[in-house]
Amino acid sequence: MACRRTLQMCRSQLLRQYDRQQPLGHVRSYGRDVAIIGAPFKKGQKLAGVEQGPQVLREAGLIEKLRALGHNVEDRGDLKFEVFKDDPKTFVLNPKAVGAAAKKVSDAVAQAVRDNKLTVTLGGDHSISIGTIHGHAQAEPNLCLLWIDAHADINTPLTSPSGNIHGTPLSFLVNQLKDTIPALPTFDWLQPCLNITDIAFVGLRDLDPGERYILQKFNITSFSIHEVDRYGIHEVIARSLDAVNPKGDRPIHMSFDIDSVDPAYTGATGTPVPGGLTFREGMFIAEHVYRTGLLSALDLVEVNPELGNRQDKENTILTAVEVLTACLGKKREGNVQPGYQLPMP
Repeated sequence: MACRRTLQMCRSQLLRQYDRQQPLGHVRSYGRDVAIIGAPFKKGQKLAGVEQGPQVLREAGLIEKLRALGHNVEDRGDLKFEVFKDDPKTFVLNPKAVGAAAKKVSDAVAQAVRDNKLTVTLGGDHSISIGTIHGHAQAEPNLCLLWIDAHADINTPLTSPSGNIHGTPLSFLVNQLKDTIPALPTFDWLQPCLNITDIAFVGLRDLDPGERYILQKFNITSFSIHEVDRYGIHEVIARSLDAVNPKGDRPIHMSFDIDSVDPAYTGATGTPVPGGLTFREGMFIAEHVYRTGLLSALDLVEVNPELGNRQDKENTILTAVEVLTACLGKKREGNVQPGYQLPMP
């Protein structure tokens, strides 16, 4: 009985720690200035349509919704990516295109973060996160990473069953996996920028054998959908943040794959996996991370309006926009616009 009471007290303390606004412990202040970067890139996988993600999210009113929350939003437009006609498979598909695109994304994100912008990158497939995380780390080397996804995306080029680089981005970024990465064209610029202790996974439910081995070998913080069911999303996020940011003083990079949410809400995506996060759980993650005050950069990836039926497309775009706006302060209980005053008779 005493052990149970001690466990309950520890749990309550952990939940309280991240249930309040966290003070910043470093010089930057993340807030009202937001940069939007479009990364309409599809070569990290085989399906056409994912490159339309930035366009459909803007058309759904994302920029206007963020401005309505009081943010100063600078839309830096879409990046232009080089087309390679001779890009044969060498362990993975389209390595030249992905490597070159990741470099361009990295440079753009690094500049935006150095400009003191909370940087939002719209994908595009998840291979763009090679660039977003690398670029963020150039400006904020002390970052930690929340990876919200049905998949761990930490295959190496030699363990990937498909050869699609959108399933391997983290392996290029983790110091402990550096020796497992073969030389690839246009990747010579890239150096790892993360340690395994910097990463927490949430929502996993479809892992390849190589990924499972890596998570177990290095004891990487990870919460599958089983743990979400068992503990609840509140405790899962509290534990994730406590693992990678125990003092509450590190900038957070959140990479949010729309397929982390159940296909009932996100059918227009390339690798849907049943039994995912509910819409409410996805929103809770976004709201909770915003409340830390430490969100510095954010990716939203794998929206593909060419997949599924019309309702799937509408639901997926709606979910993506709602998650993005919640990450930047939209509250389901309602918001008061900055400067609002009651009208007087």
